[in-house]
Amino acid sequence: MRPVLILRPEPGASATAARARQLGLEPVLAPLFAVEPVAWKVPEPAGFDALLLTSANAVRHGGRGLAALAGLPVHAVGGATAEAAKGAGFKVASTGSGDVADLLSSLPPSLNLLHLAGEDRREPEGARQRIVAVTVYRSALLPPPDALAEVANAVALVHSPRAGRRLAELVDRRESLSIVAISPAAAEACGAGWRTVAIAEKPSDELLLSLAAQLCKGSAQQ
Repeated sequence: MRPVLILRPEPGASATAARARQLGLEPVLAPLFAVEPVAWKVPEPAGFDALLLTSANAVRHGGRGLAALAGLPVHAVGGATAEAAKGAGFKVASTGSGDVADLLSSLPPSLNLLHLAGEDRREPEGARQRIVAVTVYRSALLPPPDALAEVANAVALVHSPRAGRRLAELVDRRESLSIVAISPAAAEACGAGWRTVAIAEKPSDELLLSLAAQLCKGSAQQ
C-alpha cells in the first residue's frame, strides 16, 4: 500500500493521521510548518456584529485578546472550527459546510465581520459583508522533513496553497508522488510533473482522505 504524507501543521497533522489509520491507511507525518501566535491589538467589539473564523488556529492561538470578543457570535467555516470556538466559550451562530465563500453567501450582506485570521491568507472574493481581518497567528517554516526524501511512491495531502508551494520547492523528482489537494488553489500551487493530482470536491479533511484511500489502495485511476 502507498503511504500517505501528511504535510499540515500540528495538531491537525495528528488528527488527520488518526483518521487515516481508521481508513486502513499508512500515514507518515511530515509537517512543513508550525503554527504560532503573533501579537495583535484587539479592535473595539462594538464596531462588529460577529466574528468570522476560518480556522481553529485562530482560537488556539488568539490568546488573552479573545476574552474581549466573547460577546460576539461566531460564523465558522466548518465543524472543527466551530467546535474549537465553542470550547473557548464562544456562541456559534452558523457553521459552514464548504469554503468561506459559501459561508459568506449564506449570511446577511449588512453584517460587519471581524475575521481573526492567519498571516498567510486569501481575502474572500465577492463578499457582500464588510470584513476587517486581524492576524492572530502565523505558520512558521520548519526544516525539510526527512520523510520527503525517504518515502517513495507516496500520496501527499496538501491542505493549503502555501503547503503546495513549499512542497514544490522541496521535491525535484515528482514522478512517483501523487497529490491530493483540498482545493483547486492548493493543487495549482503544487505545479506540474506529479504522478497524479486529485482535488477534493469540498475543502474537507474527510473528502481529502477518501481520495487518498482510493489512490493508496489502487482503486483510483492511475
